[in-house]
Amino acid sequence: MNRNARTAVSVGMLAVGMLALGYASVPLYRIFCQVTGFNGTTQRVDEAQAATVIPTGKQISIRFDGNVDPDLPWNFRPEQTTDRVTIGARDMAVFLAKNTSDHPVTGVASFNVEPEYTGKYFNKIQCFCFSEQTLQPGEEVRMPVLYYVDPELLKDDDAKAVEQITLSYTFHRKVEEGS
Repeated sequence: MNRNARTAVSVGMLAVGMLALGYASVPLYRIFCQVTGFNGTTQRVDEAQAATVIPTGKQISIRFDGNVDPDLPWNFRPEQTTDRVTIGARDMAVFLAKNTSDHPVTGVASFNVEPEYTGKYFNKIQCFCFSEQTLQPGEEVRMPVLYYVDPELLKDDDAKAVEQITLSYTFHRKVEEGS
């Protein structure tokens, strides 16, 4: 194989590699965020993991925020705007959602926490955000989130002085396949 052919093959392989990396970047980024809490990504834990956590007795304020994309005909808000919780103890927040349209609408929630670096300590056991939600015309529902703040937060020099964590959700209309 001559030099020009080797160069062409190398450039072609590089292009294919870059294309593959482009397709893999979204799931890899999602995994990175879930593992590290980067960009305000919370953690998802099961009942067994949550059962091993020991409450510390120290408290922190949690602020709840609810938003709706303009394309979604819903009202969505937290039932309670703030709550004081014991670090390590399970707690529950409830959000209220109402479909204000005359037809069924499916929504999907995106979420984050602020300050972002506390995401790795905010653990959700159960959440409406784990799956899509369909509301019938005029239907109003209560959507609970069962969570706890990991006591490891108190060992993190950057996070231990945090007095309030904000858990924010935004509901978006589900994008239909083929749309």
